[in-house]
Amino acid sequence: MFWNSYRPYVSVAQRRAKAAKHAQKLAKKGAILAPVKIEGRAIATTFWGKAWCAHLESFSDYANRLPRGRTYVRNGSVLDVQLAPGKVTAMVMGSSLYHGTITIAPLKPARWKAIKAECAGKIDSLVGLLQGRLSDAVMRIITDREQGLFPQPSEIKLACSCPDWADMCKHIAAVLYGVGARLDTQPELLFLLRGVDHLELIGAAADAAALAPAGGTGAVDAADLSEVFGIEIEPMATGAVASAVSVKAKGKAKSVKSPAPALTPVPITVKSVRKKTPVPGRRSAKKPAKKSPRAKSK
Repeated sequence: MFWNSYRPYVSVAQRRAKAAKHAQKLAKKGAILAPVKIEGRAIATTFWGKAWCAHLESFSDYANRLPRGRTYVRNGSVLDVQLAPGKVTAMVMGSSLYHGTITIAPLKPARWKAIKAECAGKIDSLVGLLQGRLSDAVMRIITDREQGLFPQPSEIKLACSCPDWADMCKHIAAVLYGVGARLDTQPELLFLLRGVDHLELIGAAADAAALAPAGGTGAVDAADLSEVFGIEIEPMATGAVASAVSVKAKGKAKSVKSPAPALTPVPITVKSVRKKTPVPGRRSAKKPAKKSPRAKSK
């Protein structure tokens, strides 16, 4: 190999200056860039970002090549990273501006079905899922090296416009770390990347006890509604809920609106509205009729 076949060395300061200049040009043309900005030494700081990086580093070939991109991602050379279903596109500033593409196969339906089945009832909320507040059991399922949510090397295809012959050049390595940093703030993008809907993990357990309020079943009890709103409710079906009940101040019932048939196929029937709670075993006495005034004696 001839000595002049190598690209001239470009310092970090030069790369940053070139990156900023190029970003300004693209912005003037209306391009919206999503650069990767790393603060401090840690590339990823949350559950999803760390799990992504740890998964890739667990494969020997990737572990040997990924370190080449750490410096690039830390010094701001990754100008843009865009995640879409099954694809990551990026721009990285090296000795020149390079374009990288990472293609990731969608998660196999059978694998996704198995993940949902194993996680059902073990995830408390969507917020907890995205913030990484997961039990050890769920974390083991999602981050499993072979059957989890993260892609295998065989499911990943790498391409870069740089002259490096390696499949994973330092520019692509920087992009892979950039994906981990992006998952720190937007973990839902991992599900988008794998072609699955993260809401399905919650939807599959919508009727599970994990999603019900603490100490309850999650169903509205007719007796409780009757006590709260001061109305008699005739239960027609388990789980039926009245669409609207308006209550006057101080606990007195004012009006009860019937549920719309289109929205509530099995409504709760409201029999009557009581303004006063009768005393058990006592009949309400009728008020005596007012006597007409006696005629004055002549």
